[in-house]
Amino acid sequence: MGANLSQLKIKNTDVPFIFEEDKNLPIVSMQLIFKDSGSLSDTQDGLTQISASLLNEGTKKEGSVGFATKLENRAISLSTHAGNETFVIEVGSLKEAFPYAIARLKELLSDPNYSEETLGKIKTQTIGALKRKESDFDYISNLELKKMLFEGTPLAKPSEGTVQSVEGIELVDIDKHLGNHLGVNNAIVVMGGDISEKEAAAFATEVLSLLSKVNSKKIETMEATAKRQVKEKILNSEQAYVYFGSPLNVTYDSKERHLAQVASFVLGSSGFGSRMMEEIRVKKGLAYSAYSRFNINKTHAYFSGYLQTKIETGEEAISSVKEVVQTFLDKGITAEELKASQQFLLGSEPLRNETLSQRLGQAFQEYYTNKPLGSAKENLKKIEAITLEEINAFIKKHKEIAELSFSVVTGKKG
Repeated sequence: MGANLSQLKIKNTDVPFIFEEDKNLPIVSMQLIFKDSGSLSDTQDGLTQISASLLNEGTKKEGSVGFATKLENRAISLSTHAGNETFVIEVGSLKEAFPYAIARLKELLSDPNYSEETLGKIKTQTIGALKRKESDFDYISNLELKKMLFEGTPLAKPSEGTVQSVEGIELVDIDKHLGNHLGVNNAIVVMGGDISEKEAAAFATEVLSLLSKVNSKKIETMEATAKRQVKEKILNSEQAYVYFGSPLNVTYDSKERHLAQVASFVLGSSGFGSRMMEEIRVKKGLAYSAYSRFNINKTHAYFSGYLQTKIETGEEAISSVKEVVQTFLDKGITAEELKASQQFLLGSEPLRNETLSQRLGQAFQEYYTNKPLGSAKENLKKIEAITLEEINAFIKKHKEIAELSFSVVTGKKG
């Protein structure tokens, strides 16, 4: 068992086809994933997210309620969502209902609900959510951090857009955006379930044949900048919301990703027992939670973290984060920390591959990051073989993570 990769020939274009047969349950799922089509491809702030929302509103003929009723009557899930780099249309159902589900997906792609009434509803909902975020101090602090680290790039902008940008989006903008990005030549198909590969390929071909070729631009790589600054916003807050980040010179296809995974785990992404949690919460009592991670994506990589503390202890918390990171770089990790991280990462791997959805997701990530399918198992062997000298040499090499910038949303000191 396991996913395999082949190609579907559609309109003289080879479309990657990731498939795994699984007869444990009588269900089938399909994802159409469009690369270089996520929020980072926006020509207007929030356009990708609004476009995804519109595709969740059914067809123009049936309307949102009529189309949703058809799906519900057959227990079909059909949804669209967008990440930073990709745009995804997902459909799933019981095996017996899957031909009907594919027919409805074809209707949706052929007749999206391009009505002013529907767009007005989506814009009202989105603007309402954006206004609520004006008092979401975590959101504000994190967004300000992105503006510092990735100034002048799409990452510095809110993926949901702003009230002003959302108000300016029209149906013609959505039509153009989807027409420029949902193309057969930037599609990847991920399918699985109680279905043969031949049947799955036939369904996928049926849908993909509706799509044209597009000239979507590749999302450019973005690098975090080292500013070593603290930016503070005084709002009506009773706590200090501290988000921090710095450059991280590890690429998505680096041969040292397994080392980065262990380093990130020990420093701040493992919860209790991590350096951040131990030093900042357990020993100093400065925060309920303190977390950090290495973010390694195809278009960007950076080190980031957050904590929430009392207004009076905000400066002390910032100093503590700097101290924890510098000590981590100077002294590396201990043999006990390496062993504990290896045991956890190796022991929890079966839990990350229990379901078909998890396995297909992993297979897609392997393909997307230019690795052979099944390479996660090789990654585990690499983690198991890491020596203390090897991991500490890697850590000492990445001094750029000490070039920390801090975004703080806080209140007036009493």
